Amino acid sequence: MSAPEDARRRLLFDARYIRPGSPDGIGRYSRELAHAVAEQIPPGWQVAFIISDPRQRDALPPGSAVVPLWAPTSWREPWAALRLNREHPDVVFSPMQTIGTAGRRFRAIVTLHDLIYYRHRTPPKDMPGPIRVGWRLFHLSYLPQRIILNAADAVCTVSETSRRQILAARLTRRPLLVVSNAAVGFPGMCVRPSASDVVNLVYMGSFMGYKNVETLVRAAGVLGAGYRLHLLSRISEEREQQLRRIDARARLVFHHGVSDEEYARVLQDRAILVTASEDEGYGLPVAEALATGVPAVVSDLDIFHEVAGEGAVYFAPTDAQQLADRVRSLRDPAQWERVVAAGRAHLRRFSWQQSAQTLWHAVRELARD
Repeated sequence: MSAPEDARRRLLFDARYIRPGSPDGIGRYSRELAHAVAEQIPPGWQVAFIISDPRQRDALPPGSAVVPLWAPTSWREPWAALRLNREHPDVVFSPMQTIGTAGRRFRAIVTLHDLIYYRHRTPPKDMPGPIRVGWRLFHLSYLPQRIILNAADAVCTVSETSRRQILAARLTRRPLLVVSNAAVGFPGMCVRPSASDVVNLVYMGSFMGYKNVETLVRAAGVLGAGYRLHLLSRISEEREQQLRRIDARARLVFHHGVSDEEYARVLQDRAILVTASEDEGYGLPVAEALATGVPAVVSDLDIFHEVAGEGAVYFAPTDAQQLADRVRSLRDPAQWERVVAAGRAHLRRFSWQQSAQTLWHAVRELARD
């Protein structure tokens, strides 16, 4: 595309899912992809980031142009396109699929991460009541999702596993591309196995039912005093007490949300990343651990094999004894080093730079069409 043809091209990147202070999966995806996209701006293009909280500026590339908009949970969200039309974008990209597209005068790319909530329909408890009701109704049928996805010009997802599931469910007629999750790890960390000190099991994720945290707690009870299970995410007092009652032998440490710096400190302390999730769209904490040199013990799911390959040890999701046995196997330094090396090698196939290239290619094709 020639420079004069490109001269007024503009991409708006929806950065409203970045969570200041205590990032979650969608927040990390948004932040890392935003930086990679900003590093690869083609000639004649400009990028501005849609934000709903001034603190989100701090997570964006320095000097980024921003467009203020309401929060994505606002009742006004179905009309987001009418507000964004005033910014004269050529293309708008959102890392979720729920941005309003009605009345738009631009090309739109939306993202569907996975189909988990069609298999596990219970909404997060921290959502407002009306949104929880809407959540349940939305996931009773594929029809609402099809309408939303087909209202865009292209659809992204974050893994080949999710892409296969979306195609199998015939959720969209639009081009479906993989703008993959990736991991950056925590550079400079040095993690080594220990034959005698307490080993820290680290869980990063929500406490929804399909995450199956109960199996992690039972395994911690089986493992006993030589192991601590760190649960890093925010949790309600009621849910915490439920987990504490499962097994009095389990040594549990609840962190109630952590910054990236705190997350790194926990991983650095003779850690093993664990998850017993029964369903995932990607499993970014697993990738982050492997990129950092921390071994992972994970449930035997297709998506974890895609993300970790031989860089993880697998167990049946509800088998706490098998999970405990897999964790104990990593007390062998040779096994520890083998798993860590395999994980780092496997992760080379994923990068934010590659994901940004895929997104920019789609953006430019849509703008050209």
